[in-house]
Formats: sequence, C-alpha cells, structure tokens
Amino acid sequence: MNFLKRAWWRLTGHWGKTLSLTGLFLVICTLVLSGYLIQAAAARAAEGAKREVGAVATMQLDVDALMRSGGADAPGNGQGGVIGEKGDLRRSVVDKICASAVVDRCNYTTDAGAFPTKSTKLYQPVPAPAGEGSPMTDLFKADGIRDLDAVAEFRNGDAKLVSGHGITPDSEKDEIVVEERLAEANHLKVGDRLQLKAGELPAPGEKQNQTAYSFEVVGIYTSGTADAGQYVPPVTDPANHLYLSPDGASILMNKGAGKDGVVQEATFTLHDPDDLGALRHDAQAAGADPEIFPLTVNDKQYRRLVGPITKTADFATVTVWLVAVAGTVILALIVAASLRERRTELGILLSLGERGPRLLGQHLVEIVACALVAIGLAAACSPVLSEAIGQQLLSSQVSSAREDAANETPEQDYANTGGGTKRDEPEAEPIEDMDIRLGPADLSKVAATGLGIAALATLVPGARVLRLTPRDILTKGN
Repeated sequence: MNFLKRAWWRLTGHWGKTLSLTGLFLVICTLVLSGYLIQAAAARAAEGAKREVGAVATMQLDVDALMRSGGADAPGNGQGGVIGEKGDLRRSVVDKICASAVVDRCNYTTDAGAFPTKSTKLYQPVPAPAGEGSPMTDLFKADGIRDLDAVAEFRNGDAKLVSGHGITPDSEKDEIVVEERLAEANHLKVGDRLQLKAGELPAPGEKQNQTAYSFEVVGIYTSGTADAGQYVPPVTDPANHLYLSPDGASILMNKGAGKDGVVQEATFTLHDPDDLGALRHDAQAAGADPEIFPLTVNDKQYRRLVGPITKTADFATVTVWLVAVAGTVILALIVAASLRERRTELGILLSLGERGPRLLGQHLVEIVACALVAIGLAAACSPVLSEAIGQQLLSSQVSSAREDAANETPEQDYANTGGGTKRDEPEAEPIEDMDIRLGPADLSKVAATGLGIAALATLVPGARVLRLTPRDILTKGN
C-alpha cells in the first residue's frame, strides 16, 4: 500500500492527535515568524537611520603622533614644544576630502583669538575688578568656520542672523560676523570695517605682533545668551564671539595671510557609518597624513536612534532560537511516544515486507502535513502578534534609553574657552515604531525552520525503526 495513503488515513482517522500536533506547530511557527518579522523591521529601521543621520567623522591633529614623526620641536629648558608646519591641516586638503563621494556634508573650524584695537573695543558691560584683568582673557574669541549655518548654535536655533549674511565656503578672508551687542557698542553695521590684532601671545624673547588687520562686517547675529549682570572675562562673553573664514582666523593666529588657511578640526557627515574606510582612503589621497591627522567616528546619534530597536531584535533572535530548539525537543518526544504507541502497526507492516525507510517516510509526511497547515495559519497570525509584542518590547527599551540619556553626564567641551558642554548635533529621539511587513523572504525562512524542525523531530527518534526487526518490535514493544 502506498505510504502516502496510509499517512492520509492516519491524519483523517485521528483528528484529535492531528489537531493537537497542528496546534503545537502553529505556536512554534507563529513565535518563530514573529521573531523574524521583528528582526526584519529592526534591520529596515537601522538602514533608515543610517540614511537619516549617517555618522560624523572628526579629523584633528594628534600631537603625540606629530612628535613621534619629528614634525615638532621637543620641549626643553622648561619651555613647551613648538608645533611646526607639518602640524598644520590646510583648508585646501580638507576641501578635497569634503568632495569625497561618501561625504554628505562637512564643516571645519579654526579656534583663534583677537586683541582689541583703538577703534574696536571689547564688549564689557561690567568693568573688571581691580587686579582681575589679564591679557589671556581680555580678547575676542574668533572662530574660523566653513559654514555659519552648520555651527551648532545656529543649527539648533540658539543664535540667528539679524542682518547681512553668514560665513560660507566662498567667503573672503577679510569677512567677519559679529554679535549684535558688540556691533552696537562699537557703532558697527553691515559693510563697515573693523580692526583686530592677532590674539597669539609671543614666545619668550619675541615681540608681540602689533599689526592691525582689517575685516569687513558682512553679518550681525544675536546670541541666545543674555548678559550675566556681573563681571565675566571678555573672552567668555558670548557678545565677544566673532566668526570668520578659516583663512581670516589663520591671520589672527599668525599663520600667514595666504589664501590656504589652517584648520584645527574638520567634521565629515557620512552617508553611511560603514564608509569610514573609504573616507580614510580619500583623506590620504588628498594629502592628509593618516597618522598625524587621524579620523574618528562619532556615531552617537545613530546608536541612540537604533539602540532600543536593536535590543528588541536581539531579544527576538534569542526567542527564535529558544523556540526552535524547544520545539524540536518537544516534537521529538511526541514522535517517539507515537512510535511506541504504534509499535504493533509498525511490526505488522515490517513483517508484511514494508521497508523501514518507507515507514519513516509515512511519519515524516504526517508531521510535514501538520507543519504546512500551521505555517499557513502562522502567516495570518504572526503580523498581528509581532506588532503587539514588538511594540511593547520596544516601548520598554525606549523608556530605558531615555532614562539612561537623562542620567548621562554631558561631555565637557574643553575646546571652548568659555567652558560648557558639547552640543554638536540636535538630540536624536530613539525609533519608537516598528514597521512590520510580511514578505516572501520571511515566509521562506519560517517554512525552512518549520520543516527543519519537523524533519529533525521525526528522523532522530524514528531512525531506530530502521534497526529493528518485526520480532523485536512485537515482542519487546520498545
């Protein structure tokens, strides 16, 4: 008799066992498919986050590497070392890196200072108490930038232009943007010129550069920080914060008045966090020494966006493995019990000449038939279940992530003369919604998993049938 017919008669003749086996498979396949759907949703969210925020790579001087390479004078006689021209990151090099295909946008800064002149005074609403003034603090803070709109204060809305225009990649070296209070104190308006001295203190034994450099006011902005109402060092007062092009800032650093200014830090926003290797290659091709000017990636925003949903996907992965292993073991025990229960049937069929592999095939067909029905039902149930479970797990992870972010100590910005904390990018909110989609790939995976479980659960305990004789089955019973 055809073993397929025997399998059909067995399934239709014992509806209770058929339904219980199908129900067990339905639970297994539904949980497994839900896990796969959550994993797929997390993968799509991660790809979307990569396109949304990318990652920020930072390039700046590594002084230790410069010293090892011999590009700086070693300190001696109680004096600090001197960074030579090899430690200058030139704007022309950074502009080439900005043109890389993996860079979405870039910016660079040059921190400088500027001493006041007779015609350009510091904004100082509260005079310094006796003995508190110092050449180290009685100066302007001058930032050389590529694009004013990319500066954190302007991007976040803490500062905004009130007249004129900002610094752009096409700005001339003598263009400058000043704060509104400073402009009023010095009677400046857009189009006027002001004079500043280089803010670098001379080395011991050298004279200070007394040259007054002229700059044109092209924009006036207002800061979101009000006056403190008490004395503060002028260099830390937001009203004394100037913005220039990197070439203009290089002049105030005594780095020369050439067109190719010095950049102290460059940031590159990548299309994809995985593009760092390509960016390093392009930076080296542009002429930047990868040892002296290393690239480091800050993917904090990306990790904050995908952190909770990634943890949810990890939990789903563990669930898939646990359900698959537990389901295989449980089904194997059920099949083993069924084989013992049907020992008389097996012994008679073997004594009539039926081969062991065909008997095993009959049991496999019975199990696979139940599995296929369960997979079809799971395809209808899993999207709803995975949406509910996944959203609940994700909400819990998002709450934990927000608590961790609230308790996180802000990173100090030591590059800022006025102190404070870093706020380079707007705060990123974690992904809160799961986009559950059931596709052919998910069905293929759960089908492969379900049929694999059915095969293992049948073949492992059923393999012993191939080693038994009809006499052994009918007399010993197990």
